[in-house]
Amino acid sequence: MNNEINKIAILTLGCNKNLVDSERLAGILDGKQFELTNNLNEADAVIINTCGFIKPAKEESIQLILQMAELRRKNKIKKLVVFGCLTQRYPDLKNQILQIDEVFGIEPYKQIVASFGKKFVSDYSRLLMTPPHYSYLKISEGCNHRCSFCAIPLIKGKYRSRDIEEILKEAKDLSKQGVQELNIIAQDTTYYGKDIYGTYKLPILLNNLAENFEFKWIRLLYTYPTNFPKEVLKVIAQHENICKYIDLPLQHISNNVLHSMKRRATKENIIDLIKEIRDTIPNVAIRTTFIVGYPTETEQDFEELYSFVEEQRFERLGVFAYSPEEGTTAYPLGDPVSQEVKDERLDKIMRLQQQISLERNKSFIGKTIEVIIDDDENKKFYIGRTQFDAPEIDNGVIIKSNKKFLPGVIIKAKVFRAEEYDLHVEYPAN
Repeated sequence: MNNEINKIAILTLGCNKNLVDSERLAGILDGKQFELTNNLNEADAVIINTCGFIKPAKEESIQLILQMAELRRKNKIKKLVVFGCLTQRYPDLKNQILQIDEVFGIEPYKQIVASFGKKFVSDYSRLLMTPPHYSYLKISEGCNHRCSFCAIPLIKGKYRSRDIEEILKEAKDLSKQGVQELNIIAQDTTYYGKDIYGTYKLPILLNNLAENFEFKWIRLLYTYPTNFPKEVLKVIAQHENICKYIDLPLQHISNNVLHSMKRRATKENIIDLIKEIRDTIPNVAIRTTFIVGYPTETEQDFEELYSFVEEQRFERLGVFAYSPEEGTTAYPLGDPVSQEVKDERLDKIMRLQQQISLERNKSFIGKTIEVIIDDDENKKFYIGRTQFDAPEIDNGVIIKSNKKFLPGVIIKAKVFRAEEYDLHVEYPAN
């Protein structure tokens, strides 16, 4: 069998922070006498970037590894490399799945390149795996928070901000590539700069990105409610090209649960912050996420959370069922809330949010809104988003038009119909 490797497939699981890591690896490998491919039938080697955050993510990673291991066993691929969050947590995976050739943890670019017999050249070039009109900009690694349910600090380590000049250089490269929508990501974007500059630098970074580059939309994701730098809100409010959108994962609202979660925020703090966000940024869309079924969550705690969602009427909301993760401080609490109860609580909040989302969407009927074109659907209609919708996780817009649009174009269209998670618009807006 010819062992020469020419074509490599990179498969990515998990969040968009993982996607950026894969894009960087692709940028490093590209031009090293390798050709990257999305077609497994023609790949000589497969590299899997895994997720190890919660049980369903770990199971998905293991399932994909086993599928690729079977290809390796049958000699349909010549090399199988696995890296990322799962293998950082469980480095002995190679001993359990013998068809894996190499196992690495997080940020293993140098080792992976060496494993293919090539010389590593350090730079931050990326080969984008998103549609060409939007991309993600990762501004840090790791996390200094020690939320009781979260394994990320165990995997990623302490918070490590990237140098602001390096970030701006990467943003310039993305702008030159034609990226129209820049999504700022980190485990906690609001903490940016505190570790290396002694003060929160996100407001300065956002200002720089808004004033010096040609991005049509700049979106801020993964903010953290504790010690939220309020100057960020003013920056978002004053720049037209920064989306009026705040991603604020709250996880819960009961002080009993928040305390056990080690969130360092109280219900009162959170309500005050939400009010300040809405007062500072008119018509802002707040996206949040909650966990139900945490070990100390009583029925009363859950009802408090339900009432809070009902009162606050968040524009975007997601719910997760608690997953016990070994090594976290919540793990010794066990998992006393049954899966049945977790599912009931999750469904109850999501049914409420469906109703809230529908009511909010109906308020747009008859209005003209800006929509970014993401794709066309069988040439019959276009799929897009508003500035209040992050790629792949939020609501969509279905565009009815006879005009030909390219992805990344932002149009003004009139809303004529609303569903729970979709707006229907027509162009031109008559």
